[in-house]
Amino acid sequence: MQQASKAPPRSSLLDFVTNNQVVLGYLFILPSLIGFILFYAYPAIRAVGISFLEWNLLSDPEFVGLANYEEIFADERFWRSLRITLWYVAWNIPLQTALAIFFAVMLDKFSTALSTIMRSVMILPWLMPNVIVALLWLWILDPSIGIANVLLNTVGIPQQDFLGNPDQAIGWIAAINIWRHAGYNAILVYAGLKTIPKSLYSAADIDGANGWTKFWRITLPLLRPVLVFVLVTSVIGSFQVFDTIAVTTDGGPAGATRVIMFYIIDQVFNRRISMGTATAASVVLFTILISVTIIQMRFLQADQSDLADYS
Repeated sequence: MQQASKAPPRSSLLDFVTNNQVVLGYLFILPSLIGFILFYAYPAIRAVGISFLEWNLLSDPEFVGLANYEEIFADERFWRSLRITLWYVAWNIPLQTALAIFFAVMLDKFSTALSTIMRSVMILPWLMPNVIVALLWLWILDPSIGIANVLLNTVGIPQQDFLGNPDQAIGWIAAINIWRHAGYNAILVYAGLKTIPKSLYSAADIDGANGWTKFWRITLPLLRPVLVFVLVTSVIGSFQVFDTIAVTTDGGPAGATRVIMFYIIDQVFNRRISMGTATAASVVLFTILISVTIIQMRFLQADQSDLADYS
């Protein structure tokens, strides 16, 4: 009697990978994981090591322990740069987030065709290189030939110094970055709005809820996952602001816009070549960002979604 032919055996390794979703997932992210380790994780760990050294790139590094941290903590310029950075974040984040939510809600009320056109227009500032945006606003806000003062004079408002005024400069830097990023964040929030079931608003209408009640009781709570992403990325980007200031004010006037990134770069290129103090300041900034991110995610309960209650 002739035996039936047997199917060729499958590779045990291939079978294991195919049936193990965790292993399969890690294989998919492996290229990005390798890039992250090589270009982000290893340099960050290396920077922590350099922060304990006295090194000017020309001589052999010398271990000095916590001396670099003691130096920057005793440096008034470091604390001033940190205060200016915090002041910039206080200007930038609330206004940018509020505008993003407002624009997203307006987009949601427009017709599909008009909403598509508006989204295309709103994303344009974000697509422009930051240096180009800074140059554009530097010309607009120029005290002598800028169109901003021409418009103000037209309506009878005295000429302003804008970026040349120490009391106004950091606020205008924040305004430039709000103009660039608010539209992009609005599109993210708009995408979050599309995940909210319309039946919830219909039920609220039946109960007699007005627009503000629906916004505070339905829209904002259900936007929490998107808002967490927007806030975390915006705060991290705000603490690292540099190029806009470098193009428009170069840290001036009178050091009014010399944020912490300027302090770090100053340690390497301007004041003296000190990789140790520069990386020590970078490690402090990294610690601040990690702490702020953890607080945000805990306070906003980033691992939870109210949408699950309605699924």
